Amino acid sequence: MIIRRLRDYTDRHFKLMILNTLTETDPRTYAIIGAAMEVHKQLGCGFLEPVYQESLAIEFTKRSVPFRREVRLPIHYKGQLLGTSYCADSICFESVVVELKALARMSGTEESQVNQLSQGHGL
Repeated sequence: MIIRRLRDYTDRHFKLMILNTLTETDPRTYAIIGAAMEVHKQLGCGFLEPVYQESLAIEFTKRSVPFRREVRLPIHYKGQLLGTSYCADSICFESVVVELKALARMSGTEESQVNQLSQGHGL
């Protein structure tokens, strides 16, 4: 039990360090995270994703963050374009994928989806 808590602390501490580094060196990331934090501050928890998605679009606009909503991205398999595409919630600055999840905690599944998307499209 103690080892697990120490590991959880280390993971949170590491993630916080990464987040601080990103926001200090990349104003785009800072703007996106700031907008998301403002939406969370105003609405709190409990709404479905479309409510947060629309609110975040308003906040992006107020902060002059360029974005596109519900962007269809092609998926390739062994060099062949699939008929199925991936729909990203938003793409900001033409390079940052923003996926909204109305969850208490992200599981490995959601993290994997975002990682696969970013690797597959060079984002």
